[in-house]
Amino acid sequence: MDHSAAETPAAKTGLDINQIMRLLPHRFPFLLIDRVLELTRKERIVAIKNVTANEPFFAGHFPGMPVMPGVLIVEAMAQAGGVLLLTEIEDRDSKLVLFTGIERAKFRRPVVPGDQLRIEVNVTSWRGNAGRMEGTAYVGDKRAAEATVSCRLVDRSRARGAHAEASPEAE
Repeated sequence: MDHSAAETPAAKTGLDINQIMRLLPHRFPFLLIDRVLELTRKERIVAIKNVTANEPFFAGHFPGMPVMPGVLIVEAMAQAGGVLLLTEIEDRDSKLVLFTGIERAKFRRPVVPGDQLRIEVNVTSWRGNAGRMEGTAYVGDKRAAEATVSCRLVDRSRARGAHAEASPEAE
């Protein structure tokens, strides 16, 4: 058997916005990655976020001096990591990757309209339904932010059930 032909789908390295949207449940205005440039299964992903003046958060952060909120840069790292991990899950339509932690977040330079954020995420561990990843965001060759993020894979029905139990209007 020709193994190279069998491995071709795993070797796919890029994803466009439509392919990203088939993996992630996020939508505008909270989908924070536009393209995947590189994807090495179970190891690494490089994604792009084109930062435009039309981003809704710039209206209030900050009027007259727009700066992308650091928490959204970290969220973009988590979304890129989610794409990487969800490519490995066959029944991903019934799953959610939930953000469970942020460690060692550092913000090195402001990200402003017109910047292109290159997000590099490396998996440091992935066991069963939990993962940990180190992310770095760059503008050009300058580091803008970095963080270690952790996540957990859960059934969508379980996530909804947990929300319903916590919500008094669910009764």
